[in-house]
Amino acid sequence: MSAEATNPVSAADAAVTDTTVRRRGRARIDLRRLGRAALLGATAGPAPRDRLPDAISHVAEAHRAHHPDADLAVLRRAYVLAESSHRGQFRKSGEPYITHPLAVTLILAELGAETTTLTASLLHDTVEDTEVTLDQVRREFGDEVAYLVDGVTKVEKIDYGAAAEPETFRKMLVATGNDVRVMSIKLADRLHNMRTLGVMRPEKQARIAKVTRDFLIPLAERLGVQALKTELEDLVFAILHPEEYENTRALIAENSHAGDALDAVAEQLGAVLREAGIGAEVLVRPRHFVSVHRVRLKRGELRGCDFGRLLVLVAEDADCYGVLGELHTCFTPVISEFKDFIATPKFNLYQSLHTAIAAPDGAVAEILIRTHRMHTVAEAGVVALGNPYTGQEPCPGPTPPPGQPAPALTPDPQPEDGERVDPTRPGWLSRLLDWQQSAPDPDTFWSSLRAHLAEDDEITVFSADGSAPGTLSLPAGASCVDAAYAQHGEAAHGCLGARVNGRLAPLSTVLGDGDTVQLLLAQDTVSGPSPEWLDHARTAAARIAITGWLQAHPEAATAPADAGPRPQVNVPADRRSGAVLHADLDGEPPTAVRPAGCCTPVPPDEITGFRVRGGSVTVHRAGCAAVETMRGVGREPVTVRWGDTAQCRVTLVAESFGRPRLLADLTEAIATAGAAVVSATVEPPSEQRVRHTYTLHLPDAAGLPALMRAMRDVPGVYDVTRARRSGRTGHGTA
Repeated sequence: MSAEATNPVSAADAAVTDTTVRRRGRARIDLRRLGRAALLGATAGPAPRDRLPDAISHVAEAHRAHHPDADLAVLRRAYVLAESSHRGQFRKSGEPYITHPLAVTLILAELGAETTTLTASLLHDTVEDTEVTLDQVRREFGDEVAYLVDGVTKVEKIDYGAAAEPETFRKMLVATGNDVRVMSIKLADRLHNMRTLGVMRPEKQARIAKVTRDFLIPLAERLGVQALKTELEDLVFAILHPEEYENTRALIAENSHAGDALDAVAEQLGAVLREAGIGAEVLVRPRHFVSVHRVRLKRGELRGCDFGRLLVLVAEDADCYGVLGELHTCFTPVISEFKDFIATPKFNLYQSLHTAIAAPDGAVAEILIRTHRMHTVAEAGVVALGNPYTGQEPCPGPTPPPGQPAPALTPDPQPEDGERVDPTRPGWLSRLLDWQQSAPDPDTFWSSLRAHLAEDDEITVFSADGSAPGTLSLPAGASCVDAAYAQHGEAAHGCLGARVNGRLAPLSTVLGDGDTVQLLLAQDTVSGPSPEWLDHARTAAARIAITGWLQAHPEAATAPADAGPRPQVNVPADRRSGAVLHADLDGEPPTAVRPAGCCTPVPPDEITGFRVRGGSVTVHRAGCAAVETMRGVGREPVTVRWGDTAQCRVTLVAESFGRPRLLADLTEAIATAGAAVVSATVEPPSEQRVRHTYTLHLPDAAGLPALMRAMRDVPGVYDVTRARRSGRTGHGTA
């Protein structure tokens, strides 16, 4: 049975779509043309050595269209090995098994994959399903091909049991981290399997479709392979949502001529660009089934322009903006629809200008503007980037043990700056590879991977204190908890708070694109996260780290019971505050009782304390956020109280608008209140605002509120607050 006959998206639907595309412009990359005659030719005898076998003539033709000078001899050798090793094997559809690697290779050839990828694609099932060994592949085709074949080879179910599927994905992702061509082959492999899924039982179709939806479609999106992603989406849509799919199919069929409105807009746009002297190709791009379904849910009743978009292809980046200018000058733009993915590319390499204009009938016509190169990358993603090791020989590594990932291919020589030669390993993949090592079991990895891949957008935040890394890429909706683990790893267990854009913020704060973040960490090694952090963690790395710590410290969820009355220990005055503090606790007396720098308590503040490393006790104001943090990680509070000494030392921050004599007026208000200035700092004005920091000695702490009121009454001063010590928190010595 042919692939077309078993495809959940019917041949009639494909014909409607293909006819529409041909009628309105050049077709997008066509992945449906398999060439039945060429596939069936695989069962014929081997071809003479001086020519390619007929069965791969379509592959060779598609490959030469992208790579005119490609050496096809290695493809012939790979085909001969694949055909001979798979001979006698058949697919569930009844076709010779060799038709599958041929179809996968044709998909990649149509996308523009280079020869090494196509060679590995022809051989991708040989090690898994035949007597061919990885060593044999390495001897005949080299380390790169062997690495790619091993990357897509499943682990043995006899070794991993029910965990075989997640462990196969883990192995594949690790291999992809070193060479993204591994995932390119896997995506093409899954696409052909989805095309021929109709021969499977309905329950197995649904299971495979769900894995495709949850894992492979998001990976195709992240690698920018839109041509694979869109067809996979339609195939999954047909299996998992047959009713909605049928409604969408009928809607497209009923409106087969509705796209004439886009044809008219395309003609007008082409005329405008010709008059402006801009060389451009204007095409109509019909939407695929899932896209039409989404637009219908968003807009309700669809008009002609809603069934497709216009694509404008130009030669240079500057021409893209020239087209945009003409569009917005000669038509009525829909400003809310404008997005510039050329100046700020998406994390999956995608670049294009998106805009929309009002069509004559009042409908909205969406327009994509990009160069021919951008279009190739938009369709084929990382496949279009070719071989990341071009011009360099990979260093051969030892043969891995069965079921283990192959060693990374290390280009030689390495660049002087230490960066990878492979420019296609994006930040999301690096983060995924980091946290997958911490996943303790296949179930955690599987669920965390699903959650990770469900994150659609990324944001970039910046480190405010200059610590490395200077920028962090996080999923949209990430909080300060996620930033802490992304920047500090397990050291983030001791995170006590953060400054977001210069202002103190709880760890639950959701970050926005472009925010600056300074994370405040405890200095001890026993501080840990609160269970509530899981409610704020969006990234898999943060959730796995927090869960692991909580499982290792079950006592953190419940504070120990009160052991009864405790003896009092008197401690001399702390030199930083000038106030005497008393602590009531069992066991060894504290070496010191210190006011916390995060809230700088002074008499008569209500206070509480906590034991920290080195035997000392830090004292916090009762309302300090660090108190809840310490309670949340199971730290038992220590009863503390102020002594009889009334004097204290405190640091105040005055925020004001700049004006002449401001400093003189503030120091006069301080002196009038009876406080002595120990030190003072005035920061340079910023946007007409000035920040003054004063460390003051008060003879009587009870006069602090009056002093702060007097400072606020100085003209130009709009706030006076207690200071936090820079770079550390109240139990920074913890």
